[in-house]
Amino acid sequence: MDVMERIDQAVKDNPVVIFMKGTPRMPQCGFSSRAAQALMQCGEEFAYVNVLADPEIFQNLPRYADWPTFPQIYVDGELIGGCDITLEMLQNGELVPAVKAAVAKHKAAQAPALDTPADEVQPSA
Repeated sequence: MDVMERIDQAVKDNPVVIFMKGTPRMPQCGFSSRAAQALMQCGEEFAYVNVLADPEIFQNLPRYADWPTFPQIYVDGELIGGCDITLEMLQNGELVPAVKAAVAKHKAAQAPALDTPADEVQPSA
């Protein structure tokens, strides 16, 4: 799998993912730290990718969504932006509902689907 496929998979497989310098608990730059803190305030789990630990992602992520800087935060498969936009969304009340909706949508998609209601299941002969 090439680097762009790995980035795409991380974005599509996680309701919320931050590509950051360091980790949420050990950020390696102020912008990544503040953006991760904003996501933590949403009260939902989120995925992260430490771009410093993967030089290929570090070099190629700016091409993925045509966004030149780190961190990059994706919610429900869409780039919402970097640190400033994430903090602005938190302050104006947009971030928490967006994150919660993305997580709920992802959980619903992961739930096993029943083709027929349980009371309509026919016993096998």
